[in-house]
Amino acid sequence: MKRKYERRHSRWYEVLLLGLGLHLLVGLPLIVILPSLERWGWEFWHYLPDVRTNTLIAISGAFMASALTLRRMSRYPGAQLAANIMPTVSIAFLIAVALLFFTREGYTRQVLFAGYLVSLAWFYVGYFIGRRFRRLKLALVPFGNTRRLLGTRQVDLRLLECPDLQGVRVDGIVADLRAEDLPAEWERFLATCTLCHIPVYHIRQISESISGRVQIDHLSENEFGSLLPPLIYVGVKRVADFIGALVLLPLLLPVMLVTAVIIKIDSPGPVFFMQPRMGYRARPFLMFKFRSMHHDMSGEDFTISEDDPRITRVGRIIRKYRIDELPQIFNILKSEMSFIGPRPESVSLSEWYEEDVPFFSYRHVVRPGITGWAQVEQGYAAEVDGMTRKLQYDFYYIKHISLWLDVLISLKTVRILFTGFGAR
Repeated sequence: MKRKYERRHSRWYEVLLLGLGLHLLVGLPLIVILPSLERWGWEFWHYLPDVRTNTLIAISGAFMASALTLRRMSRYPGAQLAANIMPTVSIAFLIAVALLFFTREGYTRQVLFAGYLVSLAWFYVGYFIGRRFRRLKLALVPFGNTRRLLGTRQVDLRLLECPDLQGVRVDGIVADLRAEDLPAEWERFLATCTLCHIPVYHIRQISESISGRVQIDHLSENEFGSLLPPLIYVGVKRVADFIGALVLLPLLLPVMLVTAVIIKIDSPGPVFFMQPRMGYRARPFLMFKFRSMHHDMSGEDFTISEDDPRITRVGRIIRKYRIDELPQIFNILKSEMSFIGPRPESVSLSEWYEEDVPFFSYRHVVRPGITGWAQVEQGYAAEVDGMTRKLQYDFYYIKHISLWLDVLISLKTVRILFTGFGAR
């Protein structure tokens, strides 16, 4: 069959320039050579003792880890790649330094730091040059619910007027494959696109990738299977949570001690607030928090608003910057929580939501977290309408759970700590 349509970025030089090939063939040699020339001269490769070899390996590993992480994170909605470049590259190089330090291997600080700076420059220049080429260009089949989709800075949506791409190259075709009024010529068009290796997406897939939410009103039988996270990653994540909590505990204890003293001085009552929450596999557990409300005031199980009169002066500050959540590190050590996951709700609220929100109990298929996808995208929600939207974010996290999504949530959480987004 004669090829009728061509997919965008399908030519060999486009694959090379827009993929990891550019980082391997151009970026990596540049990152390694420039710092080496500045420190060791033009003939540095003629003499490579262990100190130089370790330094070059560390730079190479950190650079490729940064490139892979940024590429994977860019696939998620609201990734804000420019904002993630510096923290991603910094963390990668810090891990490289930590490995060299703990293995007691020698390295040259000047060359490693220069490699870090050149890496930052490489990724920032690449980001600003390639923004237009990285934006997805999708063609919409004008039947069913596709007209409701709205484009974003990451996705360019173009409505087709006839069953033909008219020489325009796109990354994919979006169609409502359940539309009852889809004419036969449009069905043949979709088949032709598939034969030309242009992917055809159901509207639901693209809607999820744009919004970062999974619609839960009509879940199909296939989607329930996708809500089961991979057991290998769940196990690895549990080990990482435990080790991370052990490492952070000595660093957080002084902060927690100062916070406890201030809470005790500010208002009478216990330092900690402990409440039964619904946890992993719908098992209740006792979650620890610093008390941020007056001890002798009753009310709802959730915060009514930012101006809730029950919140103390100190409580308003520690809630804004999430300091009240620090004691949950003990819940992580007890295997009741994770650093990242759906936010655990109180037992009473969970019972209420299960009556009014469809499929609410499926969020308990993973361990609840101190922070999560819903928290960084939506913020606080307590009412049923807000909880339904929050649950859509939670389902997206469960469906797409991975190291890369967890890294993205971690970076977003750090930014939120400085802005107080979504606090109540």
